[in-house]
Amino acid sequence: MRKSATILLLAALLVPICGLWAQQKAEPQKPAQQSPPHSQIQSDTTTTLRVDVKLVNVFVTVTDEHGSPVAGLTKDNFILKENNREQRIAVFDKESELPLSIALAIDTSLSTRHDLPLEQSSAKRFAHTILRPVDALSVYAFSEDVHEATHGFTSDIKRIDEGIEHIRVGAATALYDAIYLASRALDKRKGRKVIVLITDGGDTISKIDYKEAVRAAEEAEALVYSVIIVPIESSAGRETGGEHALIQLSEDTGGKYYYATSTAQLDDAFRKISDELRTQYLLAYYPSQHTSFSEFRRIEVKVAGVPDASKYRVRHRAGYYTVKSEF
Repeated sequence: MRKSATILLLAALLVPICGLWAQQKAEPQKPAQQSPPHSQIQSDTTTTLRVDVKLVNVFVTVTDEHGSPVAGLTKDNFILKENNREQRIAVFDKESELPLSIALAIDTSLSTRHDLPLEQSSAKRFAHTILRPVDALSVYAFSEDVHEATHGFTSDIKRIDEGIEHIRVGAATALYDAIYLASRALDKRKGRKVIVLITDGGDTISKIDYKEAVRAAEEAEALVYSVIIVPIESSAGRETGGEHALIQLSEDTGGKYYYATSTAQLDDAFRKISDELRTQYLLAYYPSQHTSFSEFRRIEVKVAGVPDASKYRVRHRAGYYTVKSEF
């Protein structure tokens, strides 16, 4: 009796299950919902127009008709454009408090052997004058190769002096390699960044070419100041092509160039560099929306609203790259 009841109970349970199975078999199965391919997800979430959100820093030096730095300007005295389109200045500051990182690159090739002691003395005086506790300096010596004499950036004056004193004369001149390596080191640092070159202007052995050196400096936001040494003995053998390249490099990065034939002129060049670095302005902006991609965007800054503004000279970097080069 119990066995029969058990069989009847199992039968009652199996009937609806079998019916459900038969119904599922009879109906065609719907395909499973698939996720859109990865490329479609990207196209759905990517806007058509490219919008820049990165703050662009522009360090500006303003000098009067006599070449002296102009202080006391305000945000309203500047007009800033990118690719001929006026930009709203989001950050304005008088550059004196931000940390300063200086790459001091000294030419130690054979052509500068007579001038090297003068360069070393002036370079040490410059370091003693310009550096504050928040600043840092690295010494590069370049001849057939590039040597970082201080093994990194430091504010330790004793370490800097020793680095300058221990550089030695070499054979060739890897000027562009020095600019490139100094720029890459500065690129990792915060605040203001400067390269000071002491050289006679020639490059004879660099693996990096001029364009690559300029781009590295621009990408690092480094101002390049070139102190061009004119041979003391005579002007014979001067590398005027190299001099012109340094002049262009200095102008494109917002720096300046100086000629020097004596210790007094070297010291004067360093003094002027120091004065400029203490009276710069920082203008920063978020680029307005662009409808087309441009790898390099040109920057223009003008001074207005002050007496004799037309006589002022405004220096800043020529522009910036939207995509950094691989290195």
